[in-house]
Amino acid sequence: MTRETVRRALPGIPMLLALIGATLAAGWLFYRGARAHDGWLVAGSALLLVTLAVAYGGFTSIEPNDARVLTLFGDYKGSVKAPGLWWVNPFMQKKKVTQRVRNFETAKLKVNDRNSNPVEIAAIVVWRIVDTAEATFEVENVEHYVKVQAEAALRALASKYPYDAHAPSEVALATHQEEVSHELQQELVARFSKAGVEVVESRVSHLAYSPEIAAVMLQRQQAAAVVAARQTIVEGAVGMVDMALEMVESRGMAKLDEERRAAMISNLLVVLCGDRGTQPVVNAGTIYQ
Repeated sequence: MTRETVRRALPGIPMLLALIGATLAAGWLFYRGARAHDGWLVAGSALLLVTLAVAYGGFTSIEPNDARVLTLFGDYKGSVKAPGLWWVNPFMQKKKVTQRVRNFETAKLKVNDRNSNPVEIAAIVVWRIVDTAEATFEVENVEHYVKVQAEAALRALASKYPYDAHAPSEVALATHQEEVSHELQQELVARFSKAGVEVVESRVSHLAYSPEIAAVMLQRQQAAAVVAARQTIVEGAVGMVDMALEMVESRGMAKLDEERRAAMISNLLVVLCGDRGTQPVVNAGTIYQ
């Protein structure tokens, strides 16, 4: 793999002043040679002017968080990364590579989760180039490479986990976003390192069931919520019934046999767990009639 080599270029301002001075001098020599009809002086000064014109092509201006990748006849010679005006060999090709932070959002991908349920998922990826040589020579188009690899990593991640967790310790896409985003970033780091790219941040930006099963999954979630609520109500009602029976017997309010105890438990559970208000029936006789 081609690794980045930081190259020190010549300061641009002194070189510019030197070339301007040399150009003025060469122009004065050409004028003197033309007036004196000195062919050698004219030819020499003209050759110097051409050389100086070529030398002007070595200037390059670099902004902060930008770099220039230098190649000479196909051979990598280094990267200039310091901001400012610099001068290098004018025969070198100078390719601009930005190291600024960039971001994009993947398309909404339709994939199957671990339970084979179709889901829609998208992610935001924040990235920057850290190795200009790898980004230039190891991949054809670094931006296209990053986007394709991000979608591939997101597809692989979505197929490893279910959409919803069915066990307390199970990691799911919808309920464990921090863990999912962390694993997505680790996957992107492994893929992007081949192109000299650093992952600054990555997170899931969109997650939903596919439209064809969204309504069914909504009913399933509602049913699960109803079951969970009923379980909480029953647990609370059982505790209240136990407390009521204990208080009745401890205060000597009544002595209940097993049959009447079961009847009281049934009545209290009906009152506490019912969806609607109960209609009480007043017993005008004894407890056994």
